[in-house]
Amino acid sequence: MTATTLIVGANGKTGLRVSRKLSEAGYPVRAVSRSTVPAFDWHQPEDWAAVMDGCERAYVSFQPDLAIPAAEEAIRLFIAQARQSGVKHLVLLSGRGEDGARQAEQQLINSGLSWNVVRASWFAQNFSEGFLVDGILRGQLALPAADVPEPFIDVDDIADVAVACLTRTTLHNRLFEVTGPELLTFAECVQMIANTLQRPLDFTAISAEQFLQGLAEQGMPDDLLWLMNELFTQVMDGRNSRVEHGVEQALGRPATSFSDYVKKTAQAGSWSVA
Repeated sequence: MTATTLIVGANGKTGLRVSRKLSEAGYPVRAVSRSTVPAFDWHQPEDWAAVMDGCERAYVSFQPDLAIPAAEEAIRLFIAQARQSGVKHLVLLSGRGEDGARQAEQQLINSGLSWNVVRASWFAQNFSEGFLVDGILRGQLALPAADVPEPFIDVDDIADVAVACLTRTTLHNRLFEVTGPELLTFAECVQMIANTLQRPLDFTAISAEQFLQGLAEQGMPDDLLWLMNELFTQVMDGRNSRVEHGVEQALGRPATSFSDYVKKTAQAGSWSVA
C-alpha cells in the first residue's frame, strides 16, 4: 500500500495543487490547514503528532512566509515532530533572497531526514489568485519596485516539481531553485495582461511607504505589513533578478512562460468583470 503524503498548507496556492495532482495520480493524501479535520496550526505544535500519524512524507508550505523571524524555530519543531512520528521525507517550499528562508532550509538539510527544498521566485498567480487580483479587476494597480525585473513562476510548475520530489527517490536530497523562463517587471506583466484581455489596465509606480500605508488603511495586520515591507524593500531589490533552471532540472521540460500563464488564466475567466 502506498504511504500517505501530508500536505501542510492545503488551502494555499501550491498546497491545493500538490494535493490535487497527487490524488489524481492515485497517491493517498492528508491535506491539512487550520480549517481541516484534523486541523494544523503553526502555533499549536502539541497537535502535530496526530496530524502526522501514518504519514511517511510531507509537503510543507509555511504560513505566512519563511521570511518572518519565527519561521526557523517553527520549522525546527516541525522537523523534530516529523522524525518522532516516522515521517521519512520532507519537501519544503522556500523563497529566494530571504535570510529567514535560508535558515529554515538549513534546518531541513541538516536534519538527517530525506529532504528537498523547492526555492521559488514570485508567483505569477499573485496576479490572479493573490493580493494583486483586485487591482487587475479594478483596472488600476499601484506597486513599488516597479522597475525591478523578476522571473515570475507559474504555481503549477512549482506543484509539478514538488510532486516529482515526493514521488521520485532519484530527486531526493536536492535543492531546486525554480523560476519562470524570463525576467519581467511588474509594469511589463500588467501590460501583457492588458493586451491579452484587450482592456486598459493602469499601472502606477509608488514608493514602498505609500504602498504600505495603503495596505494599513485597508486593515492589513501588522505582521503581514512587516512581511510586505520585507518583500518589497529587501527581496525585490534586484538580488533575485536572474533566471534559474530548477523546473527543467526536476521535470526535463522548460518552465511555463508568463505569457502562457496569462493566456490560460484569461481563458479560465479569472479576470472577468461583470
